[in-house]
Amino acid sequence: AVEEGDCTWVKELESALAEECNSSTVYGICQGQSVPEELRAEVWKACLGVKDSYKLITFDEIFDLPEQNVLREDCQQFVDKLGNDDEDKVSVLCDLESVLTFHRRSLGSAACYARGNGWVELLLPLIALKLPRDQTCALFQAVVSKYIPCNNNAFHLFRLLLLYHDPQLCSFLDTKRITPDKYAAPWFQSLFAATCNLPVVMVMWDLYFQKDDCFFLLFLGLVMVVNAREQIMELSGESKDKIVEVLTSLPCGLEAEDVEDFCSLAQYYANKTPLSFREELESCVFSQSEGEGYSDVAQALCLPVSVSELVENTALAEIPEDTPRFFLVDCRPADQYNAGHLATAFHLDCNLMLQEPVGFATAVQGLLSCQRQAIAAGSNAGGEHLCFLGCGRLDDDQYTHMVVASFLQKHTHYVSLLTGGYQAIHRYLGERVNSVLVDHNTACCGECTAGPGSLELSHHNGSTSSSSSDLFGKIGAAVKSKSAEVKDKLLEYINNPSGGTVTTNERHVSASDKLGKRYRNMAPVFSIDDDLDTPDIETDGNMFKDLVPLETVSLSSWLKKPDVVASFRCQEVNLSGYSYESHLLVTPTHVYVLRDTQKKDSALIVVRRPLSNIAKITCKKKQPDLITFKYGSTQGDNLVISDMDRFLIPQAVRATKIISDQIVKNLQDTKEKSST
Repeated sequence: AVEEGDCTWVKELESALAEECNSSTVYGICQGQSVPEELRAEVWKACLGVKDSYKLITFDEIFDLPEQNVLREDCQQFVDKLGNDDEDKVSVLCDLESVLTFHRRSLGSAACYARGNGWVELLLPLIALKLPRDQTCALFQAVVSKYIPCNNNAFHLFRLLLLYHDPQLCSFLDTKRITPDKYAAPWFQSLFAATCNLPVVMVMWDLYFQKDDCFFLLFLGLVMVVNAREQIMELSGESKDKIVEVLTSLPCGLEAEDVEDFCSLAQYYANKTPLSFREELESCVFSQSEGEGYSDVAQALCLPVSVSELVENTALAEIPEDTPRFFLVDCRPADQYNAGHLATAFHLDCNLMLQEPVGFATAVQGLLSCQRQAIAAGSNAGGEHLCFLGCGRLDDDQYTHMVVASFLQKHTHYVSLLTGGYQAIHRYLGERVNSVLVDHNTACCGECTAGPGSLELSHHNGSTSSSSSDLFGKIGAAVKSKSAEVKDKLLEYINNPSGGTVTTNERHVSASDKLGKRYRNMAPVFSIDDDLDTPDIETDGNMFKDLVPLETVSLSSWLKKPDVVASFRCQEVNLSGYSYESHLLVTPTHVYVLRDTQKKDSALIVVRRPLSNIAKITCKKKQPDLITFKYGSTQGDNLVISDMDRFLIPQAVRATKIISDQIVKNLQDTKEKSST
């Protein structure tokens, strides 16, 4: 580091600028310090790679853009605010309009200048360097092409970073429906020039260009928000507009002398963040086209980690202090885990989450205890950063994503998900799989025994992209789209040792029931709720129900099946309130719901429930055709509800009676078989 009062680095910088140098050379000399004003222009040109490119720029002074009047008005308004003398104002105005017109024209006819896009604010600090117009233009275009995000992916990624480092604050803003684009757009579009005064911007850009890191912008924004978390959380009673106003103005209070500490703190957060998202997402954040990766960023459940970063990280006995250490949580079923896993992986069977919620809660507590012990012991398996690992297959990872969502809802810091899961690890290791994986059993390993129809993965520098990442994105979208009430219910589900279920004193008859008269002279599981509109039980299972791959079948064929006791037209009502035209089918053992599609005689099987799982069927007095099927099991004398489906059934009375009769018949048949 450069010692205070030591000016030898300035002379060294002058010598480097006299020769060819780049941002790396400048940073090695300046060590993140602000540069002398007289050297700033040359330093910025060196860091941005602007040497002779400006010589190719020529201005034809033709101002004929379709939006030229808007651009000119914006330039005039900003120049009027500068407070310069009239001669300077004319010069600045000419430079602004000429450079912006040239840049807009260079983008082609598909582009368009839009008011508030940050161009004017971004250009003013460059004009303050008082360079020739062509050099100013070259610097402007270099900054735009290298450091300014081109689409909304930057805001989606920023939210993932906030979720990673401060999940409670992120949840608060999500609850208020305040997305980063509402407050961070002026920051990102202008590199903070729109919200900070000129001395602050000049010092900040000194450090920023030395860093040569396009993602550093996001970490500067992250520090802004995280440092103001108490102020933000105190605004819980304020309106959405008021909170957005406060957030947007956060950089305004920054002083020039605070910038170095501000950037150091941003670097601290950058060092505590997995690196692989940079390489995977740079093109879809800083590219004009949103591309194929757009939906993955926009809908991601949490920060993704590539298989190459994870494997290389876990293989190191010692990791630098400023590098994240992962605590790997393998969420595959026990038999798959036992057939091969990374040496540092801790097992958490995600299937327990709904099947054995009490056991799952106990397993989570044990897992967190192991994490604390591993960190305290300095083990290479112990890290603060939780990385969850699933199978990597669309059909198998629904519970893994539910587990990840539950940790996020508990505001757990540093939560990430391995892109491609175990499948990506297996393929990444290739011939090394037997030597690297623990207890690898080729006869039982799901990847070794997978047939040719198994899910294919495409590789990019050791990372994995597959249909599993699509599910990863879709589940993220579902989680983010739910109301604060639903999120609170999911949080309650995890905090409650019973898995967030609701226990009532009602008891479902089982085959071992000795009373024998429970269903006599009464509807077995059907009841009508009272007039109070009490909230129904909804667990996190409903949040993900629509995301499970659905089987497509012939509707007519299913309706004609010989074991179909009855069928009814209905509307499936999902958690978010959307309804779908469907058919309810009852067989002696199951209830099915087939959702209509746009294709003729085609339907999706959205519900496939054994009748024995139906614990209760309810309706509202005020809306008797809105039927809720509640599923659960008995624990002692208590009925535990764990999941539900809801339908609008025009023939609700007949439908529920037939289903109730079938349940009673099944119970009687089971009892008779057990007695014989």
